[in-house]
Amino acid sequence: MTIPDFSVLVWIIVSSFAGGILSVSLAGLFALNLRTAWIPMLVSYAIGAMLGAVFLEILPHAFEKAASVESISATLLVGLLMFFVLEKLVIWRHCHGDHCEVHAIHTEADCPETHQGNSTQETGARFRPVAAHAPSIMHGHTHVHSHHDSGRSGMMIMIGDTFHNFVDGVLIAAAFLVDVKLGMVTALAIISHEIPQEVGDFLILLHSGYSKKQAFIFNLVSSLATLIGGLIAYFALQFVMSWIPYILGLAAASMLYVAVADLIPSLHKRTELKATISQVLLISLGVSTIWIAHILIE
Repeated sequence: MTIPDFSVLVWIIVSSFAGGILSVSLAGLFALNLRTAWIPMLVSYAIGAMLGAVFLEILPHAFEKAASVESISATLLVGLLMFFVLEKLVIWRHCHGDHCEVHAIHTEADCPETHQGNSTQETGARFRPVAAHAPSIMHGHTHVHSHHDSGRSGMMIMIGDTFHNFVDGVLIAAAFLVDVKLGMVTALAIISHEIPQEVGDFLILLHSGYSKKQAFIFNLVSSLATLIGGLIAYFALQFVMSWIPYILGLAAASMLYVAVADLIPSLHKRTELKATISQVLLISLGVSTIWIAHILIE
């Protein structure tokens, strides 16, 4: 096959830009055509895809490139604490006294959806509990106490994905600077392994309360970090390459935090055996998707 005689910089720009757009578009084509009712269930798949990406892809690469294992472990720890603080700040932003989606107490004036028959005349209490609803994202944000998390999980996963996309751009640029054919293979490999992870990102954004249009736009914007990483690497490769293990560590921290702190606890709300089995199977499927993609690429 004859390769067009473009400059290395043009190859990096085209591959980084097209690669990010293509992976997001293919993932969106799958994720956004799912039935809305399936999304809470498929969050289990997203958890598996994220855990698989962290432990089978991102951290092994970070450990391999780092000067020491301890430095990446420290980066991961700092990242987890950083995302904990970030989530706290977002929660505080959405809280106003007792009337907050995170708290269990609500004023009667502000929260009209209450258990029937549980009035203040009967109990003499100032506050009344919110009526329970089955978890669903099919309804819009018509009531402030809906079961999504006001976008916290989605926002944090986008931060981590942006770090990861930046590193992908650096790797694409580094490969093209060695050889154009190697760069093309590297770009195709990155697109392939990004697709299942991007599907998981879409599912988390939708589960977190974002609309399909918002989820697509946010993923598209995040994918531009691949182009930015590629351009920076072209002009300052040796300097940028030293950042890669620590950027990967932060990307792993964001995915690990969202999966373990935000999403897995939500699975425990369904305790019946059938739901538990389906959750375990879907998490395993998510991990297996990343593992199979890793084997095929290798």
